[in-house]
Amino acid sequence: MLPAACLLIVALPASARSTTSLPDPATAHRVLAGYVSEASDPGALRVAIEAYFRYRTARNDEIRKPFLYFVDLGLEPTTPRGYVFDMERLRLVEGPFAVAHGSGSSTSRDAVPSVFSNVPGSHASSLGLYLTRGVYPFRGRAGGREYTSIGLRLRGESGPFNDAAEQRGIVVHGAPYVTSQGAGRSEGCPAMEPERAQRLLPLLEGGSVVFIYSPMDQRWVNQGPWVRTGVEAAG
Repeated sequence: MLPAACLLIVALPASARSTTSLPDPATAHRVLAGYVSEASDPGALRVAIEAYFRYRTARNDEIRKPFLYFVDLGLEPTTPRGYVFDMERLRLVEGPFAVAHGSGSSTSRDAVPSVFSNVPGSHASSLGLYLTRGVYPFRGRAGGREYTSIGLRLRGESGPFNDAAEQRGIVVHGAPYVTSQGAGRSEGCPAMEPERAQRLLPLLEGGSVVFIYSPMDQRWVNQGPWVRTGVEAAG
């Protein structure tokens, strides 16, 4: 059984990473697959890793940090389904851990999400690749009570599947309805435990990649930018 959390790895400054030789996707998958305790599909992690390297090859100037936050929404919310990897050192930074999905993506709290949307007001999760922006003080409401945490802004990089992320306010944040026992539902954000957010989000801010996966949306599986060779988002 893998531990719920591993030691954080400190990011090297950009100047020190500029000459780093990246591993190839096959090697990255072979090494990192050993850290994944459960997956919704045998190819889940491979899809995320290959998308990461396709994006990094096409838009390397956007990548300022070597981290990938991978979320497998093909799993139920009681199963730890989030991981943060260092894609240069091929190490697990932290995971697996509970991650929330949007209330518009499932009919009940404990169901596997099966509906995904990029539409404002849908409260659904959006699949695909995101680039991290900056952190900020987050304010939310759960169970009729307001709470505060840290938030991490995201820019959707998968065209019509998630490019409304900023308009919708889709961010990574800490939430009291996410615990070590599982996750409640958000308004579409891949939220995590508050204490974990305080550790991880400053590490991820400013040029890391977030990849949200599910085998349940065949349109995204077949047409999603960065998922298939030669399919990239415009812009």
